[in-house]
Amino acid sequence: MNPVLLALLIIVSSIVIVSLVLWVVGFRIIPNDRVGIIEKKWSFNGSLDSQIIALNKEAGFQPDVIRGGIHFLSPIMYKVHIVSLITIPQGEIAYVFARDGEALPETQTLGRVVLEGEHFQNVVGFLTHKGQKGIQRAIVREGTYAFNLAQFIIISQSDIFALSLGSNEMRTVQSMAEKIQERGGFTPIIISGSDDRLGVVTVHDGPSLAQGHIVAPTVGDDLSSFETYHNNFQDIEKFLKAGGYRGRQYQVLTEGTYFINRMFATVELIPKTIIPVGNVGVVISYTGEKGIDTSGEDYRHGELVDEGTKGVWSSALSPGKYAFNTYAGKIAVVPTTNIILKWISNEEGGHLFDSNLKEVSLITKDAFEPSLPLSVVLHIDYRKAPYVIQRFGDIKQLVEQTLDPMVSAYFKNIGQSKTLIELLQERSEIQVLASTQMKDRFNKYNIDLEEVLIGTPSASAKDNKIEIILSQLRDRQVAREQIETYSQQEKAAAKEKELNEAKSKAEQQKNLTESSINIEIQKNQGKAGLERAKHDAEKLVAMANADAAKVKALGVAEADKIAAIGNAEAEAITNKVKAYGGAKYQLMQDIISKYTAAIEAGNVQIVPNTYVNMGGSKEGSLPSPLEGLIGLMFTEKLDALNLTPEEKEVVKSLKTVQKNSKNQISV
Repeated sequence: MNPVLLALLIIVSSIVIVSLVLWVVGFRIIPNDRVGIIEKKWSFNGSLDSQIIALNKEAGFQPDVIRGGIHFLSPIMYKVHIVSLITIPQGEIAYVFARDGEALPETQTLGRVVLEGEHFQNVVGFLTHKGQKGIQRAIVREGTYAFNLAQFIIISQSDIFALSLGSNEMRTVQSMAEKIQERGGFTPIIISGSDDRLGVVTVHDGPSLAQGHIVAPTVGDDLSSFETYHNNFQDIEKFLKAGGYRGRQYQVLTEGTYFINRMFATVELIPKTIIPVGNVGVVISYTGEKGIDTSGEDYRHGELVDEGTKGVWSSALSPGKYAFNTYAGKIAVVPTTNIILKWISNEEGGHLFDSNLKEVSLITKDAFEPSLPLSVVLHIDYRKAPYVIQRFGDIKQLVEQTLDPMVSAYFKNIGQSKTLIELLQERSEIQVLASTQMKDRFNKYNIDLEEVLIGTPSASAKDNKIEIILSQLRDRQVAREQIETYSQQEKAAAKEKELNEAKSKAEQQKNLTESSINIEIQKNQGKAGLERAKHDAEKLVAMANADAAKVKALGVAEADKIAAIGNAEAEAITNKVKAYGGAKYQLMQDIISKYTAAIEAGNVQIVPNTYVNMGGSKEGSLPSPLEGLIGLMFTEKLDALNLTPEEKEVVKSLKTVQKNSKNQISV
């Protein structure tokens, strides 16, 4: 045989023999990030009956797992299921479903907690300490765990970790995972302070409440009691040990982070109760023991009880913010500020308790049917607020069932005793009377009446009789006001007259004073003027003497001038007379010159429109215009000249000569 082939055959045979030996002895290597779950195929101790985990070396799944390393488990006897370590992320919650253990009793929902702190990694301890099947009360927080997945199924948000034993089982586990997801059970409950909310807890495990109770009482909230302090439902065993019941809990969760098993308890977030300033809160508790009536013997309208018992609490809550479980009771907010109720259609007060109120219908003494608008101001003492709530339930019922009929009846009675005009004119008196008389009635209902305000009665749209009455009243009032106005105007006129007289006297007094002062001033000015006059007279005398001498000299000079001029003119005239042939012709020359100047200045027509010829110097010829002019000059125009007497005599002589020497010219 070929040596090479022989050597190769020896090597292969050796490998096969070694492999066979290793398989027979069960040589296995487990990585450090995994675990091995051992399933024993057969055993001299027999097989299991109803269990899944073999605690006594029986055939079946063994309780312990093998961790990372080399292990020898013969495949003839053992089957090893290698699975990964399970890691729960930070801030998440995982749930555990136990396949083996004691069966749950009928009244129990979740498996009890055993070997706290082992975190389900000790299967033997779990089973020997009477661990129970099903979903466990204990939860798994963040971390890495080596679970025996043949005994425990781990349900996390990302996956379900299990060693599959059948499809039906996995469907059941998947259904549980979906329910947990719906409840948000894979993450802790976080209540933020900015949300102003609280958590109402409903427990799904533990003993049931007794008949007649709807909310479980608070248990295990004393921090000093370590055995029963369940730290807000996070420690289920301590909650049950403290006597907790299943059902909706009175205790609530406030701001914080809570790792609560949602298969054990669900949490509903509701708003906190806020009582605004100017209000108080009256607590109506639905839970607790029966309380002792604190309202007193004289109060027969119900019971008031102490805080923490069932019923209406006798002490009201002051303004503030409360983590009140509204499933365990109700807080009725009662205003302590003034409440305004308006009996006016389509109008409401600030608190909206009067939304169903309307005007009061009246029938007056004189058979009018007006509608009367009203406003009532009332106040509820904070110490009496529980009495009001216990008696009426809430303020709106108080208004509609008691105050409305009471107020309406009172004013209907008032209306029947008054005429319409009296109702209008006596409104102020009626308001005062109503405020006084109705105060006692309101006090019977633990309410303080502050004031009653009455509006103007009005009629319906089809009835105008009331408006007619009002119009007549307005006319009367206008007439009264006019009379008063005239009276005041008369008084004002008299006062004005007195004022004017006083002003005149004052002004005359001023003039008298001024005249007196002026007299003194005139006296002083006269004296001063006399002195000035004397001085001026002396000055004038001197100046007059100088002027007289000057005038005299000027007069002499002027006289000499005139005499010289006259002599010159006389000599010139003499020469002219001689030149014209005598004084008569010189005079005519002067007259013609003056006449010509007068005609030119006065725009006089010197030639007549019609001439009548009575004969001329020459036979058969017409007179010349000059002759006519001269004729007219001497007959009609000379009278217009301003002639001296001597000149007039000369003209007269000339007229006579003309008359005798020529024919008469007439127009």
